Formats: sequence, C-alpha cells, structure tokens
Amino acid sequence: MEWVLHRSYYPSGTHGVLQVHGRFVCFCIESPRRDSATHHSCIPEGRYEVLPRLSREYGHHLCLSDVPQQDLILLHTGRDALQQWCGGILPVLELTGIAQGLHSRRALERLLLLYCEAVEEQEAVYLTITYNTHEYLRTLSAPHPAVFPHAAQGRD
Repeated sequence: MEWVLHRSYYPSGTHGVLQVHGRFVCFCIESPRRDSATHHSCIPEGRYEVLPRLSREYGHHLCLSDVPQQDLILLHTGRDALQQWCGGILPVLELTGIAQGLHSRRALERLLLLYCEAVEEQEAVYLTITYNTHEYLRTLSAPHPAVFPHAAQGRD
C-alpha cells in the first residue's frame, strides 16, 4: 500500500497532507527543514517502509525504516512538532498553526487502521514524502513588489 505525504515548508515548521489512493487521510506536522541538523529537521523527501511499533511513551504507533542519517523516525501523537519531538511526524486532523494541530490520536488511529488493512492483505506499506508543487506554484503567483508596485500596495 502506498501512502503519499505532500509537504509545504515554512521557516518555523512543515505541514503535509497524507493521502492514500488519492484520498485525504490526515494532515502531518513536522519540524522545519534545516539542512545542517539531521535530528532537528523534517524527514528528507523519499520513500520509506512503514512499520508498527509499541512503546510505553506512545503506545501503538508507526515508524519509518531506512531514513538516511536518522534513527527511529516515529509517526505518533502530538500537538506541537517543535516542542514534542524533533525529527518525528505528527498526524493531526486539524491545523491550528505552523507545526501545530489537534485531534492527533484520531489521526493516528486512521493510520493504524490503514496499516492493519494492508497487513491483512499481505501488503507492505510505504510512505513517499514529496514537495507540494501546488504550494510552490502558489507562492510564485504572488506579485513581487519590485515588478508590480501597485499590487503590493493593494491597488490595481
């Protein structure tokens, strides 16, 4: 089963939309992209196998295997990616700010259910993390004040 996380990068955090078969499952929040800090940065774009994990701290949750230069990358509950975990992915159903969200437990339950369905069908689960090109194109479409000075002041 293929899961796809389409991400948008911001200076203070990373947002993503996780889809399965083209359908929305949940949002994901992460630390901002910092090229020099591997454990204090969002996970590099790529394709990773998703595996189940159980711990006292998070209970049943998921982890990613073979993430370059990083160990134990978790998908677990949380509301603030900057304060709760560096280098993990927090699924949420509602975004409340940059790298912040609500209803994480319900979002993780959706992911665990999808994972269990794949296991029943004897399928491996892979997460592909990509850059959201629509967000990139949206930022390009904003008028630049040096080129369009009247648009930057709110005039046509």
